[in-house]
Amino acid sequence: MKIKYRNRHLNINLALGLVWLFWFITIYFSSEGTDWHDYGLGLFSMIYFGLYLYQRQNKYLTISDGWIKKNSPFGKKIKLGEVDRIRKFAGDYILKTDSKEFVINTLIIAPESIKDLDGELQKLDVVWY
Repeated sequence: MKIKYRNRHLNINLALGLVWLFWFITIYFSSEGTDWHDYGLGLFSMIYFGLYLYQRQNKYLTISDGWIKKNSPFGKKIKLGEVDRIRKFAGDYILKTDSKEFVINTLIIAPESIKDLDGELQKLDVVWY
């Protein structure tokens, strides 16, 4: 099961990519010469576009085969069978094992996906506090 990002979160990354691109194009065509640091604006634009595409394709979380994983380049993963406590605090779910802590930010999850996530977490026989 894949837990999707909220559309607003994705659209902000897309908008930032467009802003950086517009700024780069404006400086590139309006100034007499471009310095090497002006190309950094184009780089920022490409980073935000890449982030937007990556998040749109890979979603926020994947729950499968008894694991929950954040789909980021260096994302954490945790085995659901090892979770012994879940805490809901300030819009986050904090899944705790004896040695790890896994934080899920629910503010960037799509509303329909929050229901799916809640359903999966309720299936676990753990202590909620």
